[in-house]
Amino acid sequence: MAIARIGSVTLDCDDPVRLAAFWSAMLDGVLTHSSPKYACVRAGSMVVTALRVPDHRPPPWPDDDIPKQMHLDLVVDDLDEGVAEAVRLGARLASEQFAPHLCRTLFDPAGHPFCVCLDRAPF
Repeated sequence: MAIARIGSVTLDCDDPVRLAAFWSAMLDGVLTHSSPKYACVRAGSMVVTALRVPDHRPPPWPDDDIPKQMHLDLVVDDLDEGVAEAVRLGARLASEQFAPHLCRTLFDPAGHPFCVCLDRAPF
């Protein structure tokens, strides 16, 4: 029997409203709470929250000067279309890609790295 269950994935950022809007659109989720300090998105059984942190500094990629604060792998049917839609919504493509034929690393609007991957990508 589990002691706890995952409640949400929380992302540190400087603008919770902007970040939650991005993830809501990316995951076809519902923005359930939005304020300058905290925002919440429900996408199916997953909850992603954005929390304003004073002096937030996004992690660099692939360096570890500032530790990574989270990482999501998102699965898509068409890699190019998935990446293009993420960029349209406000993501930016990382300059270094380790397996671009299977997965592409991007950054959300607050600078958190995430990957858009083909369903057959090994995880």
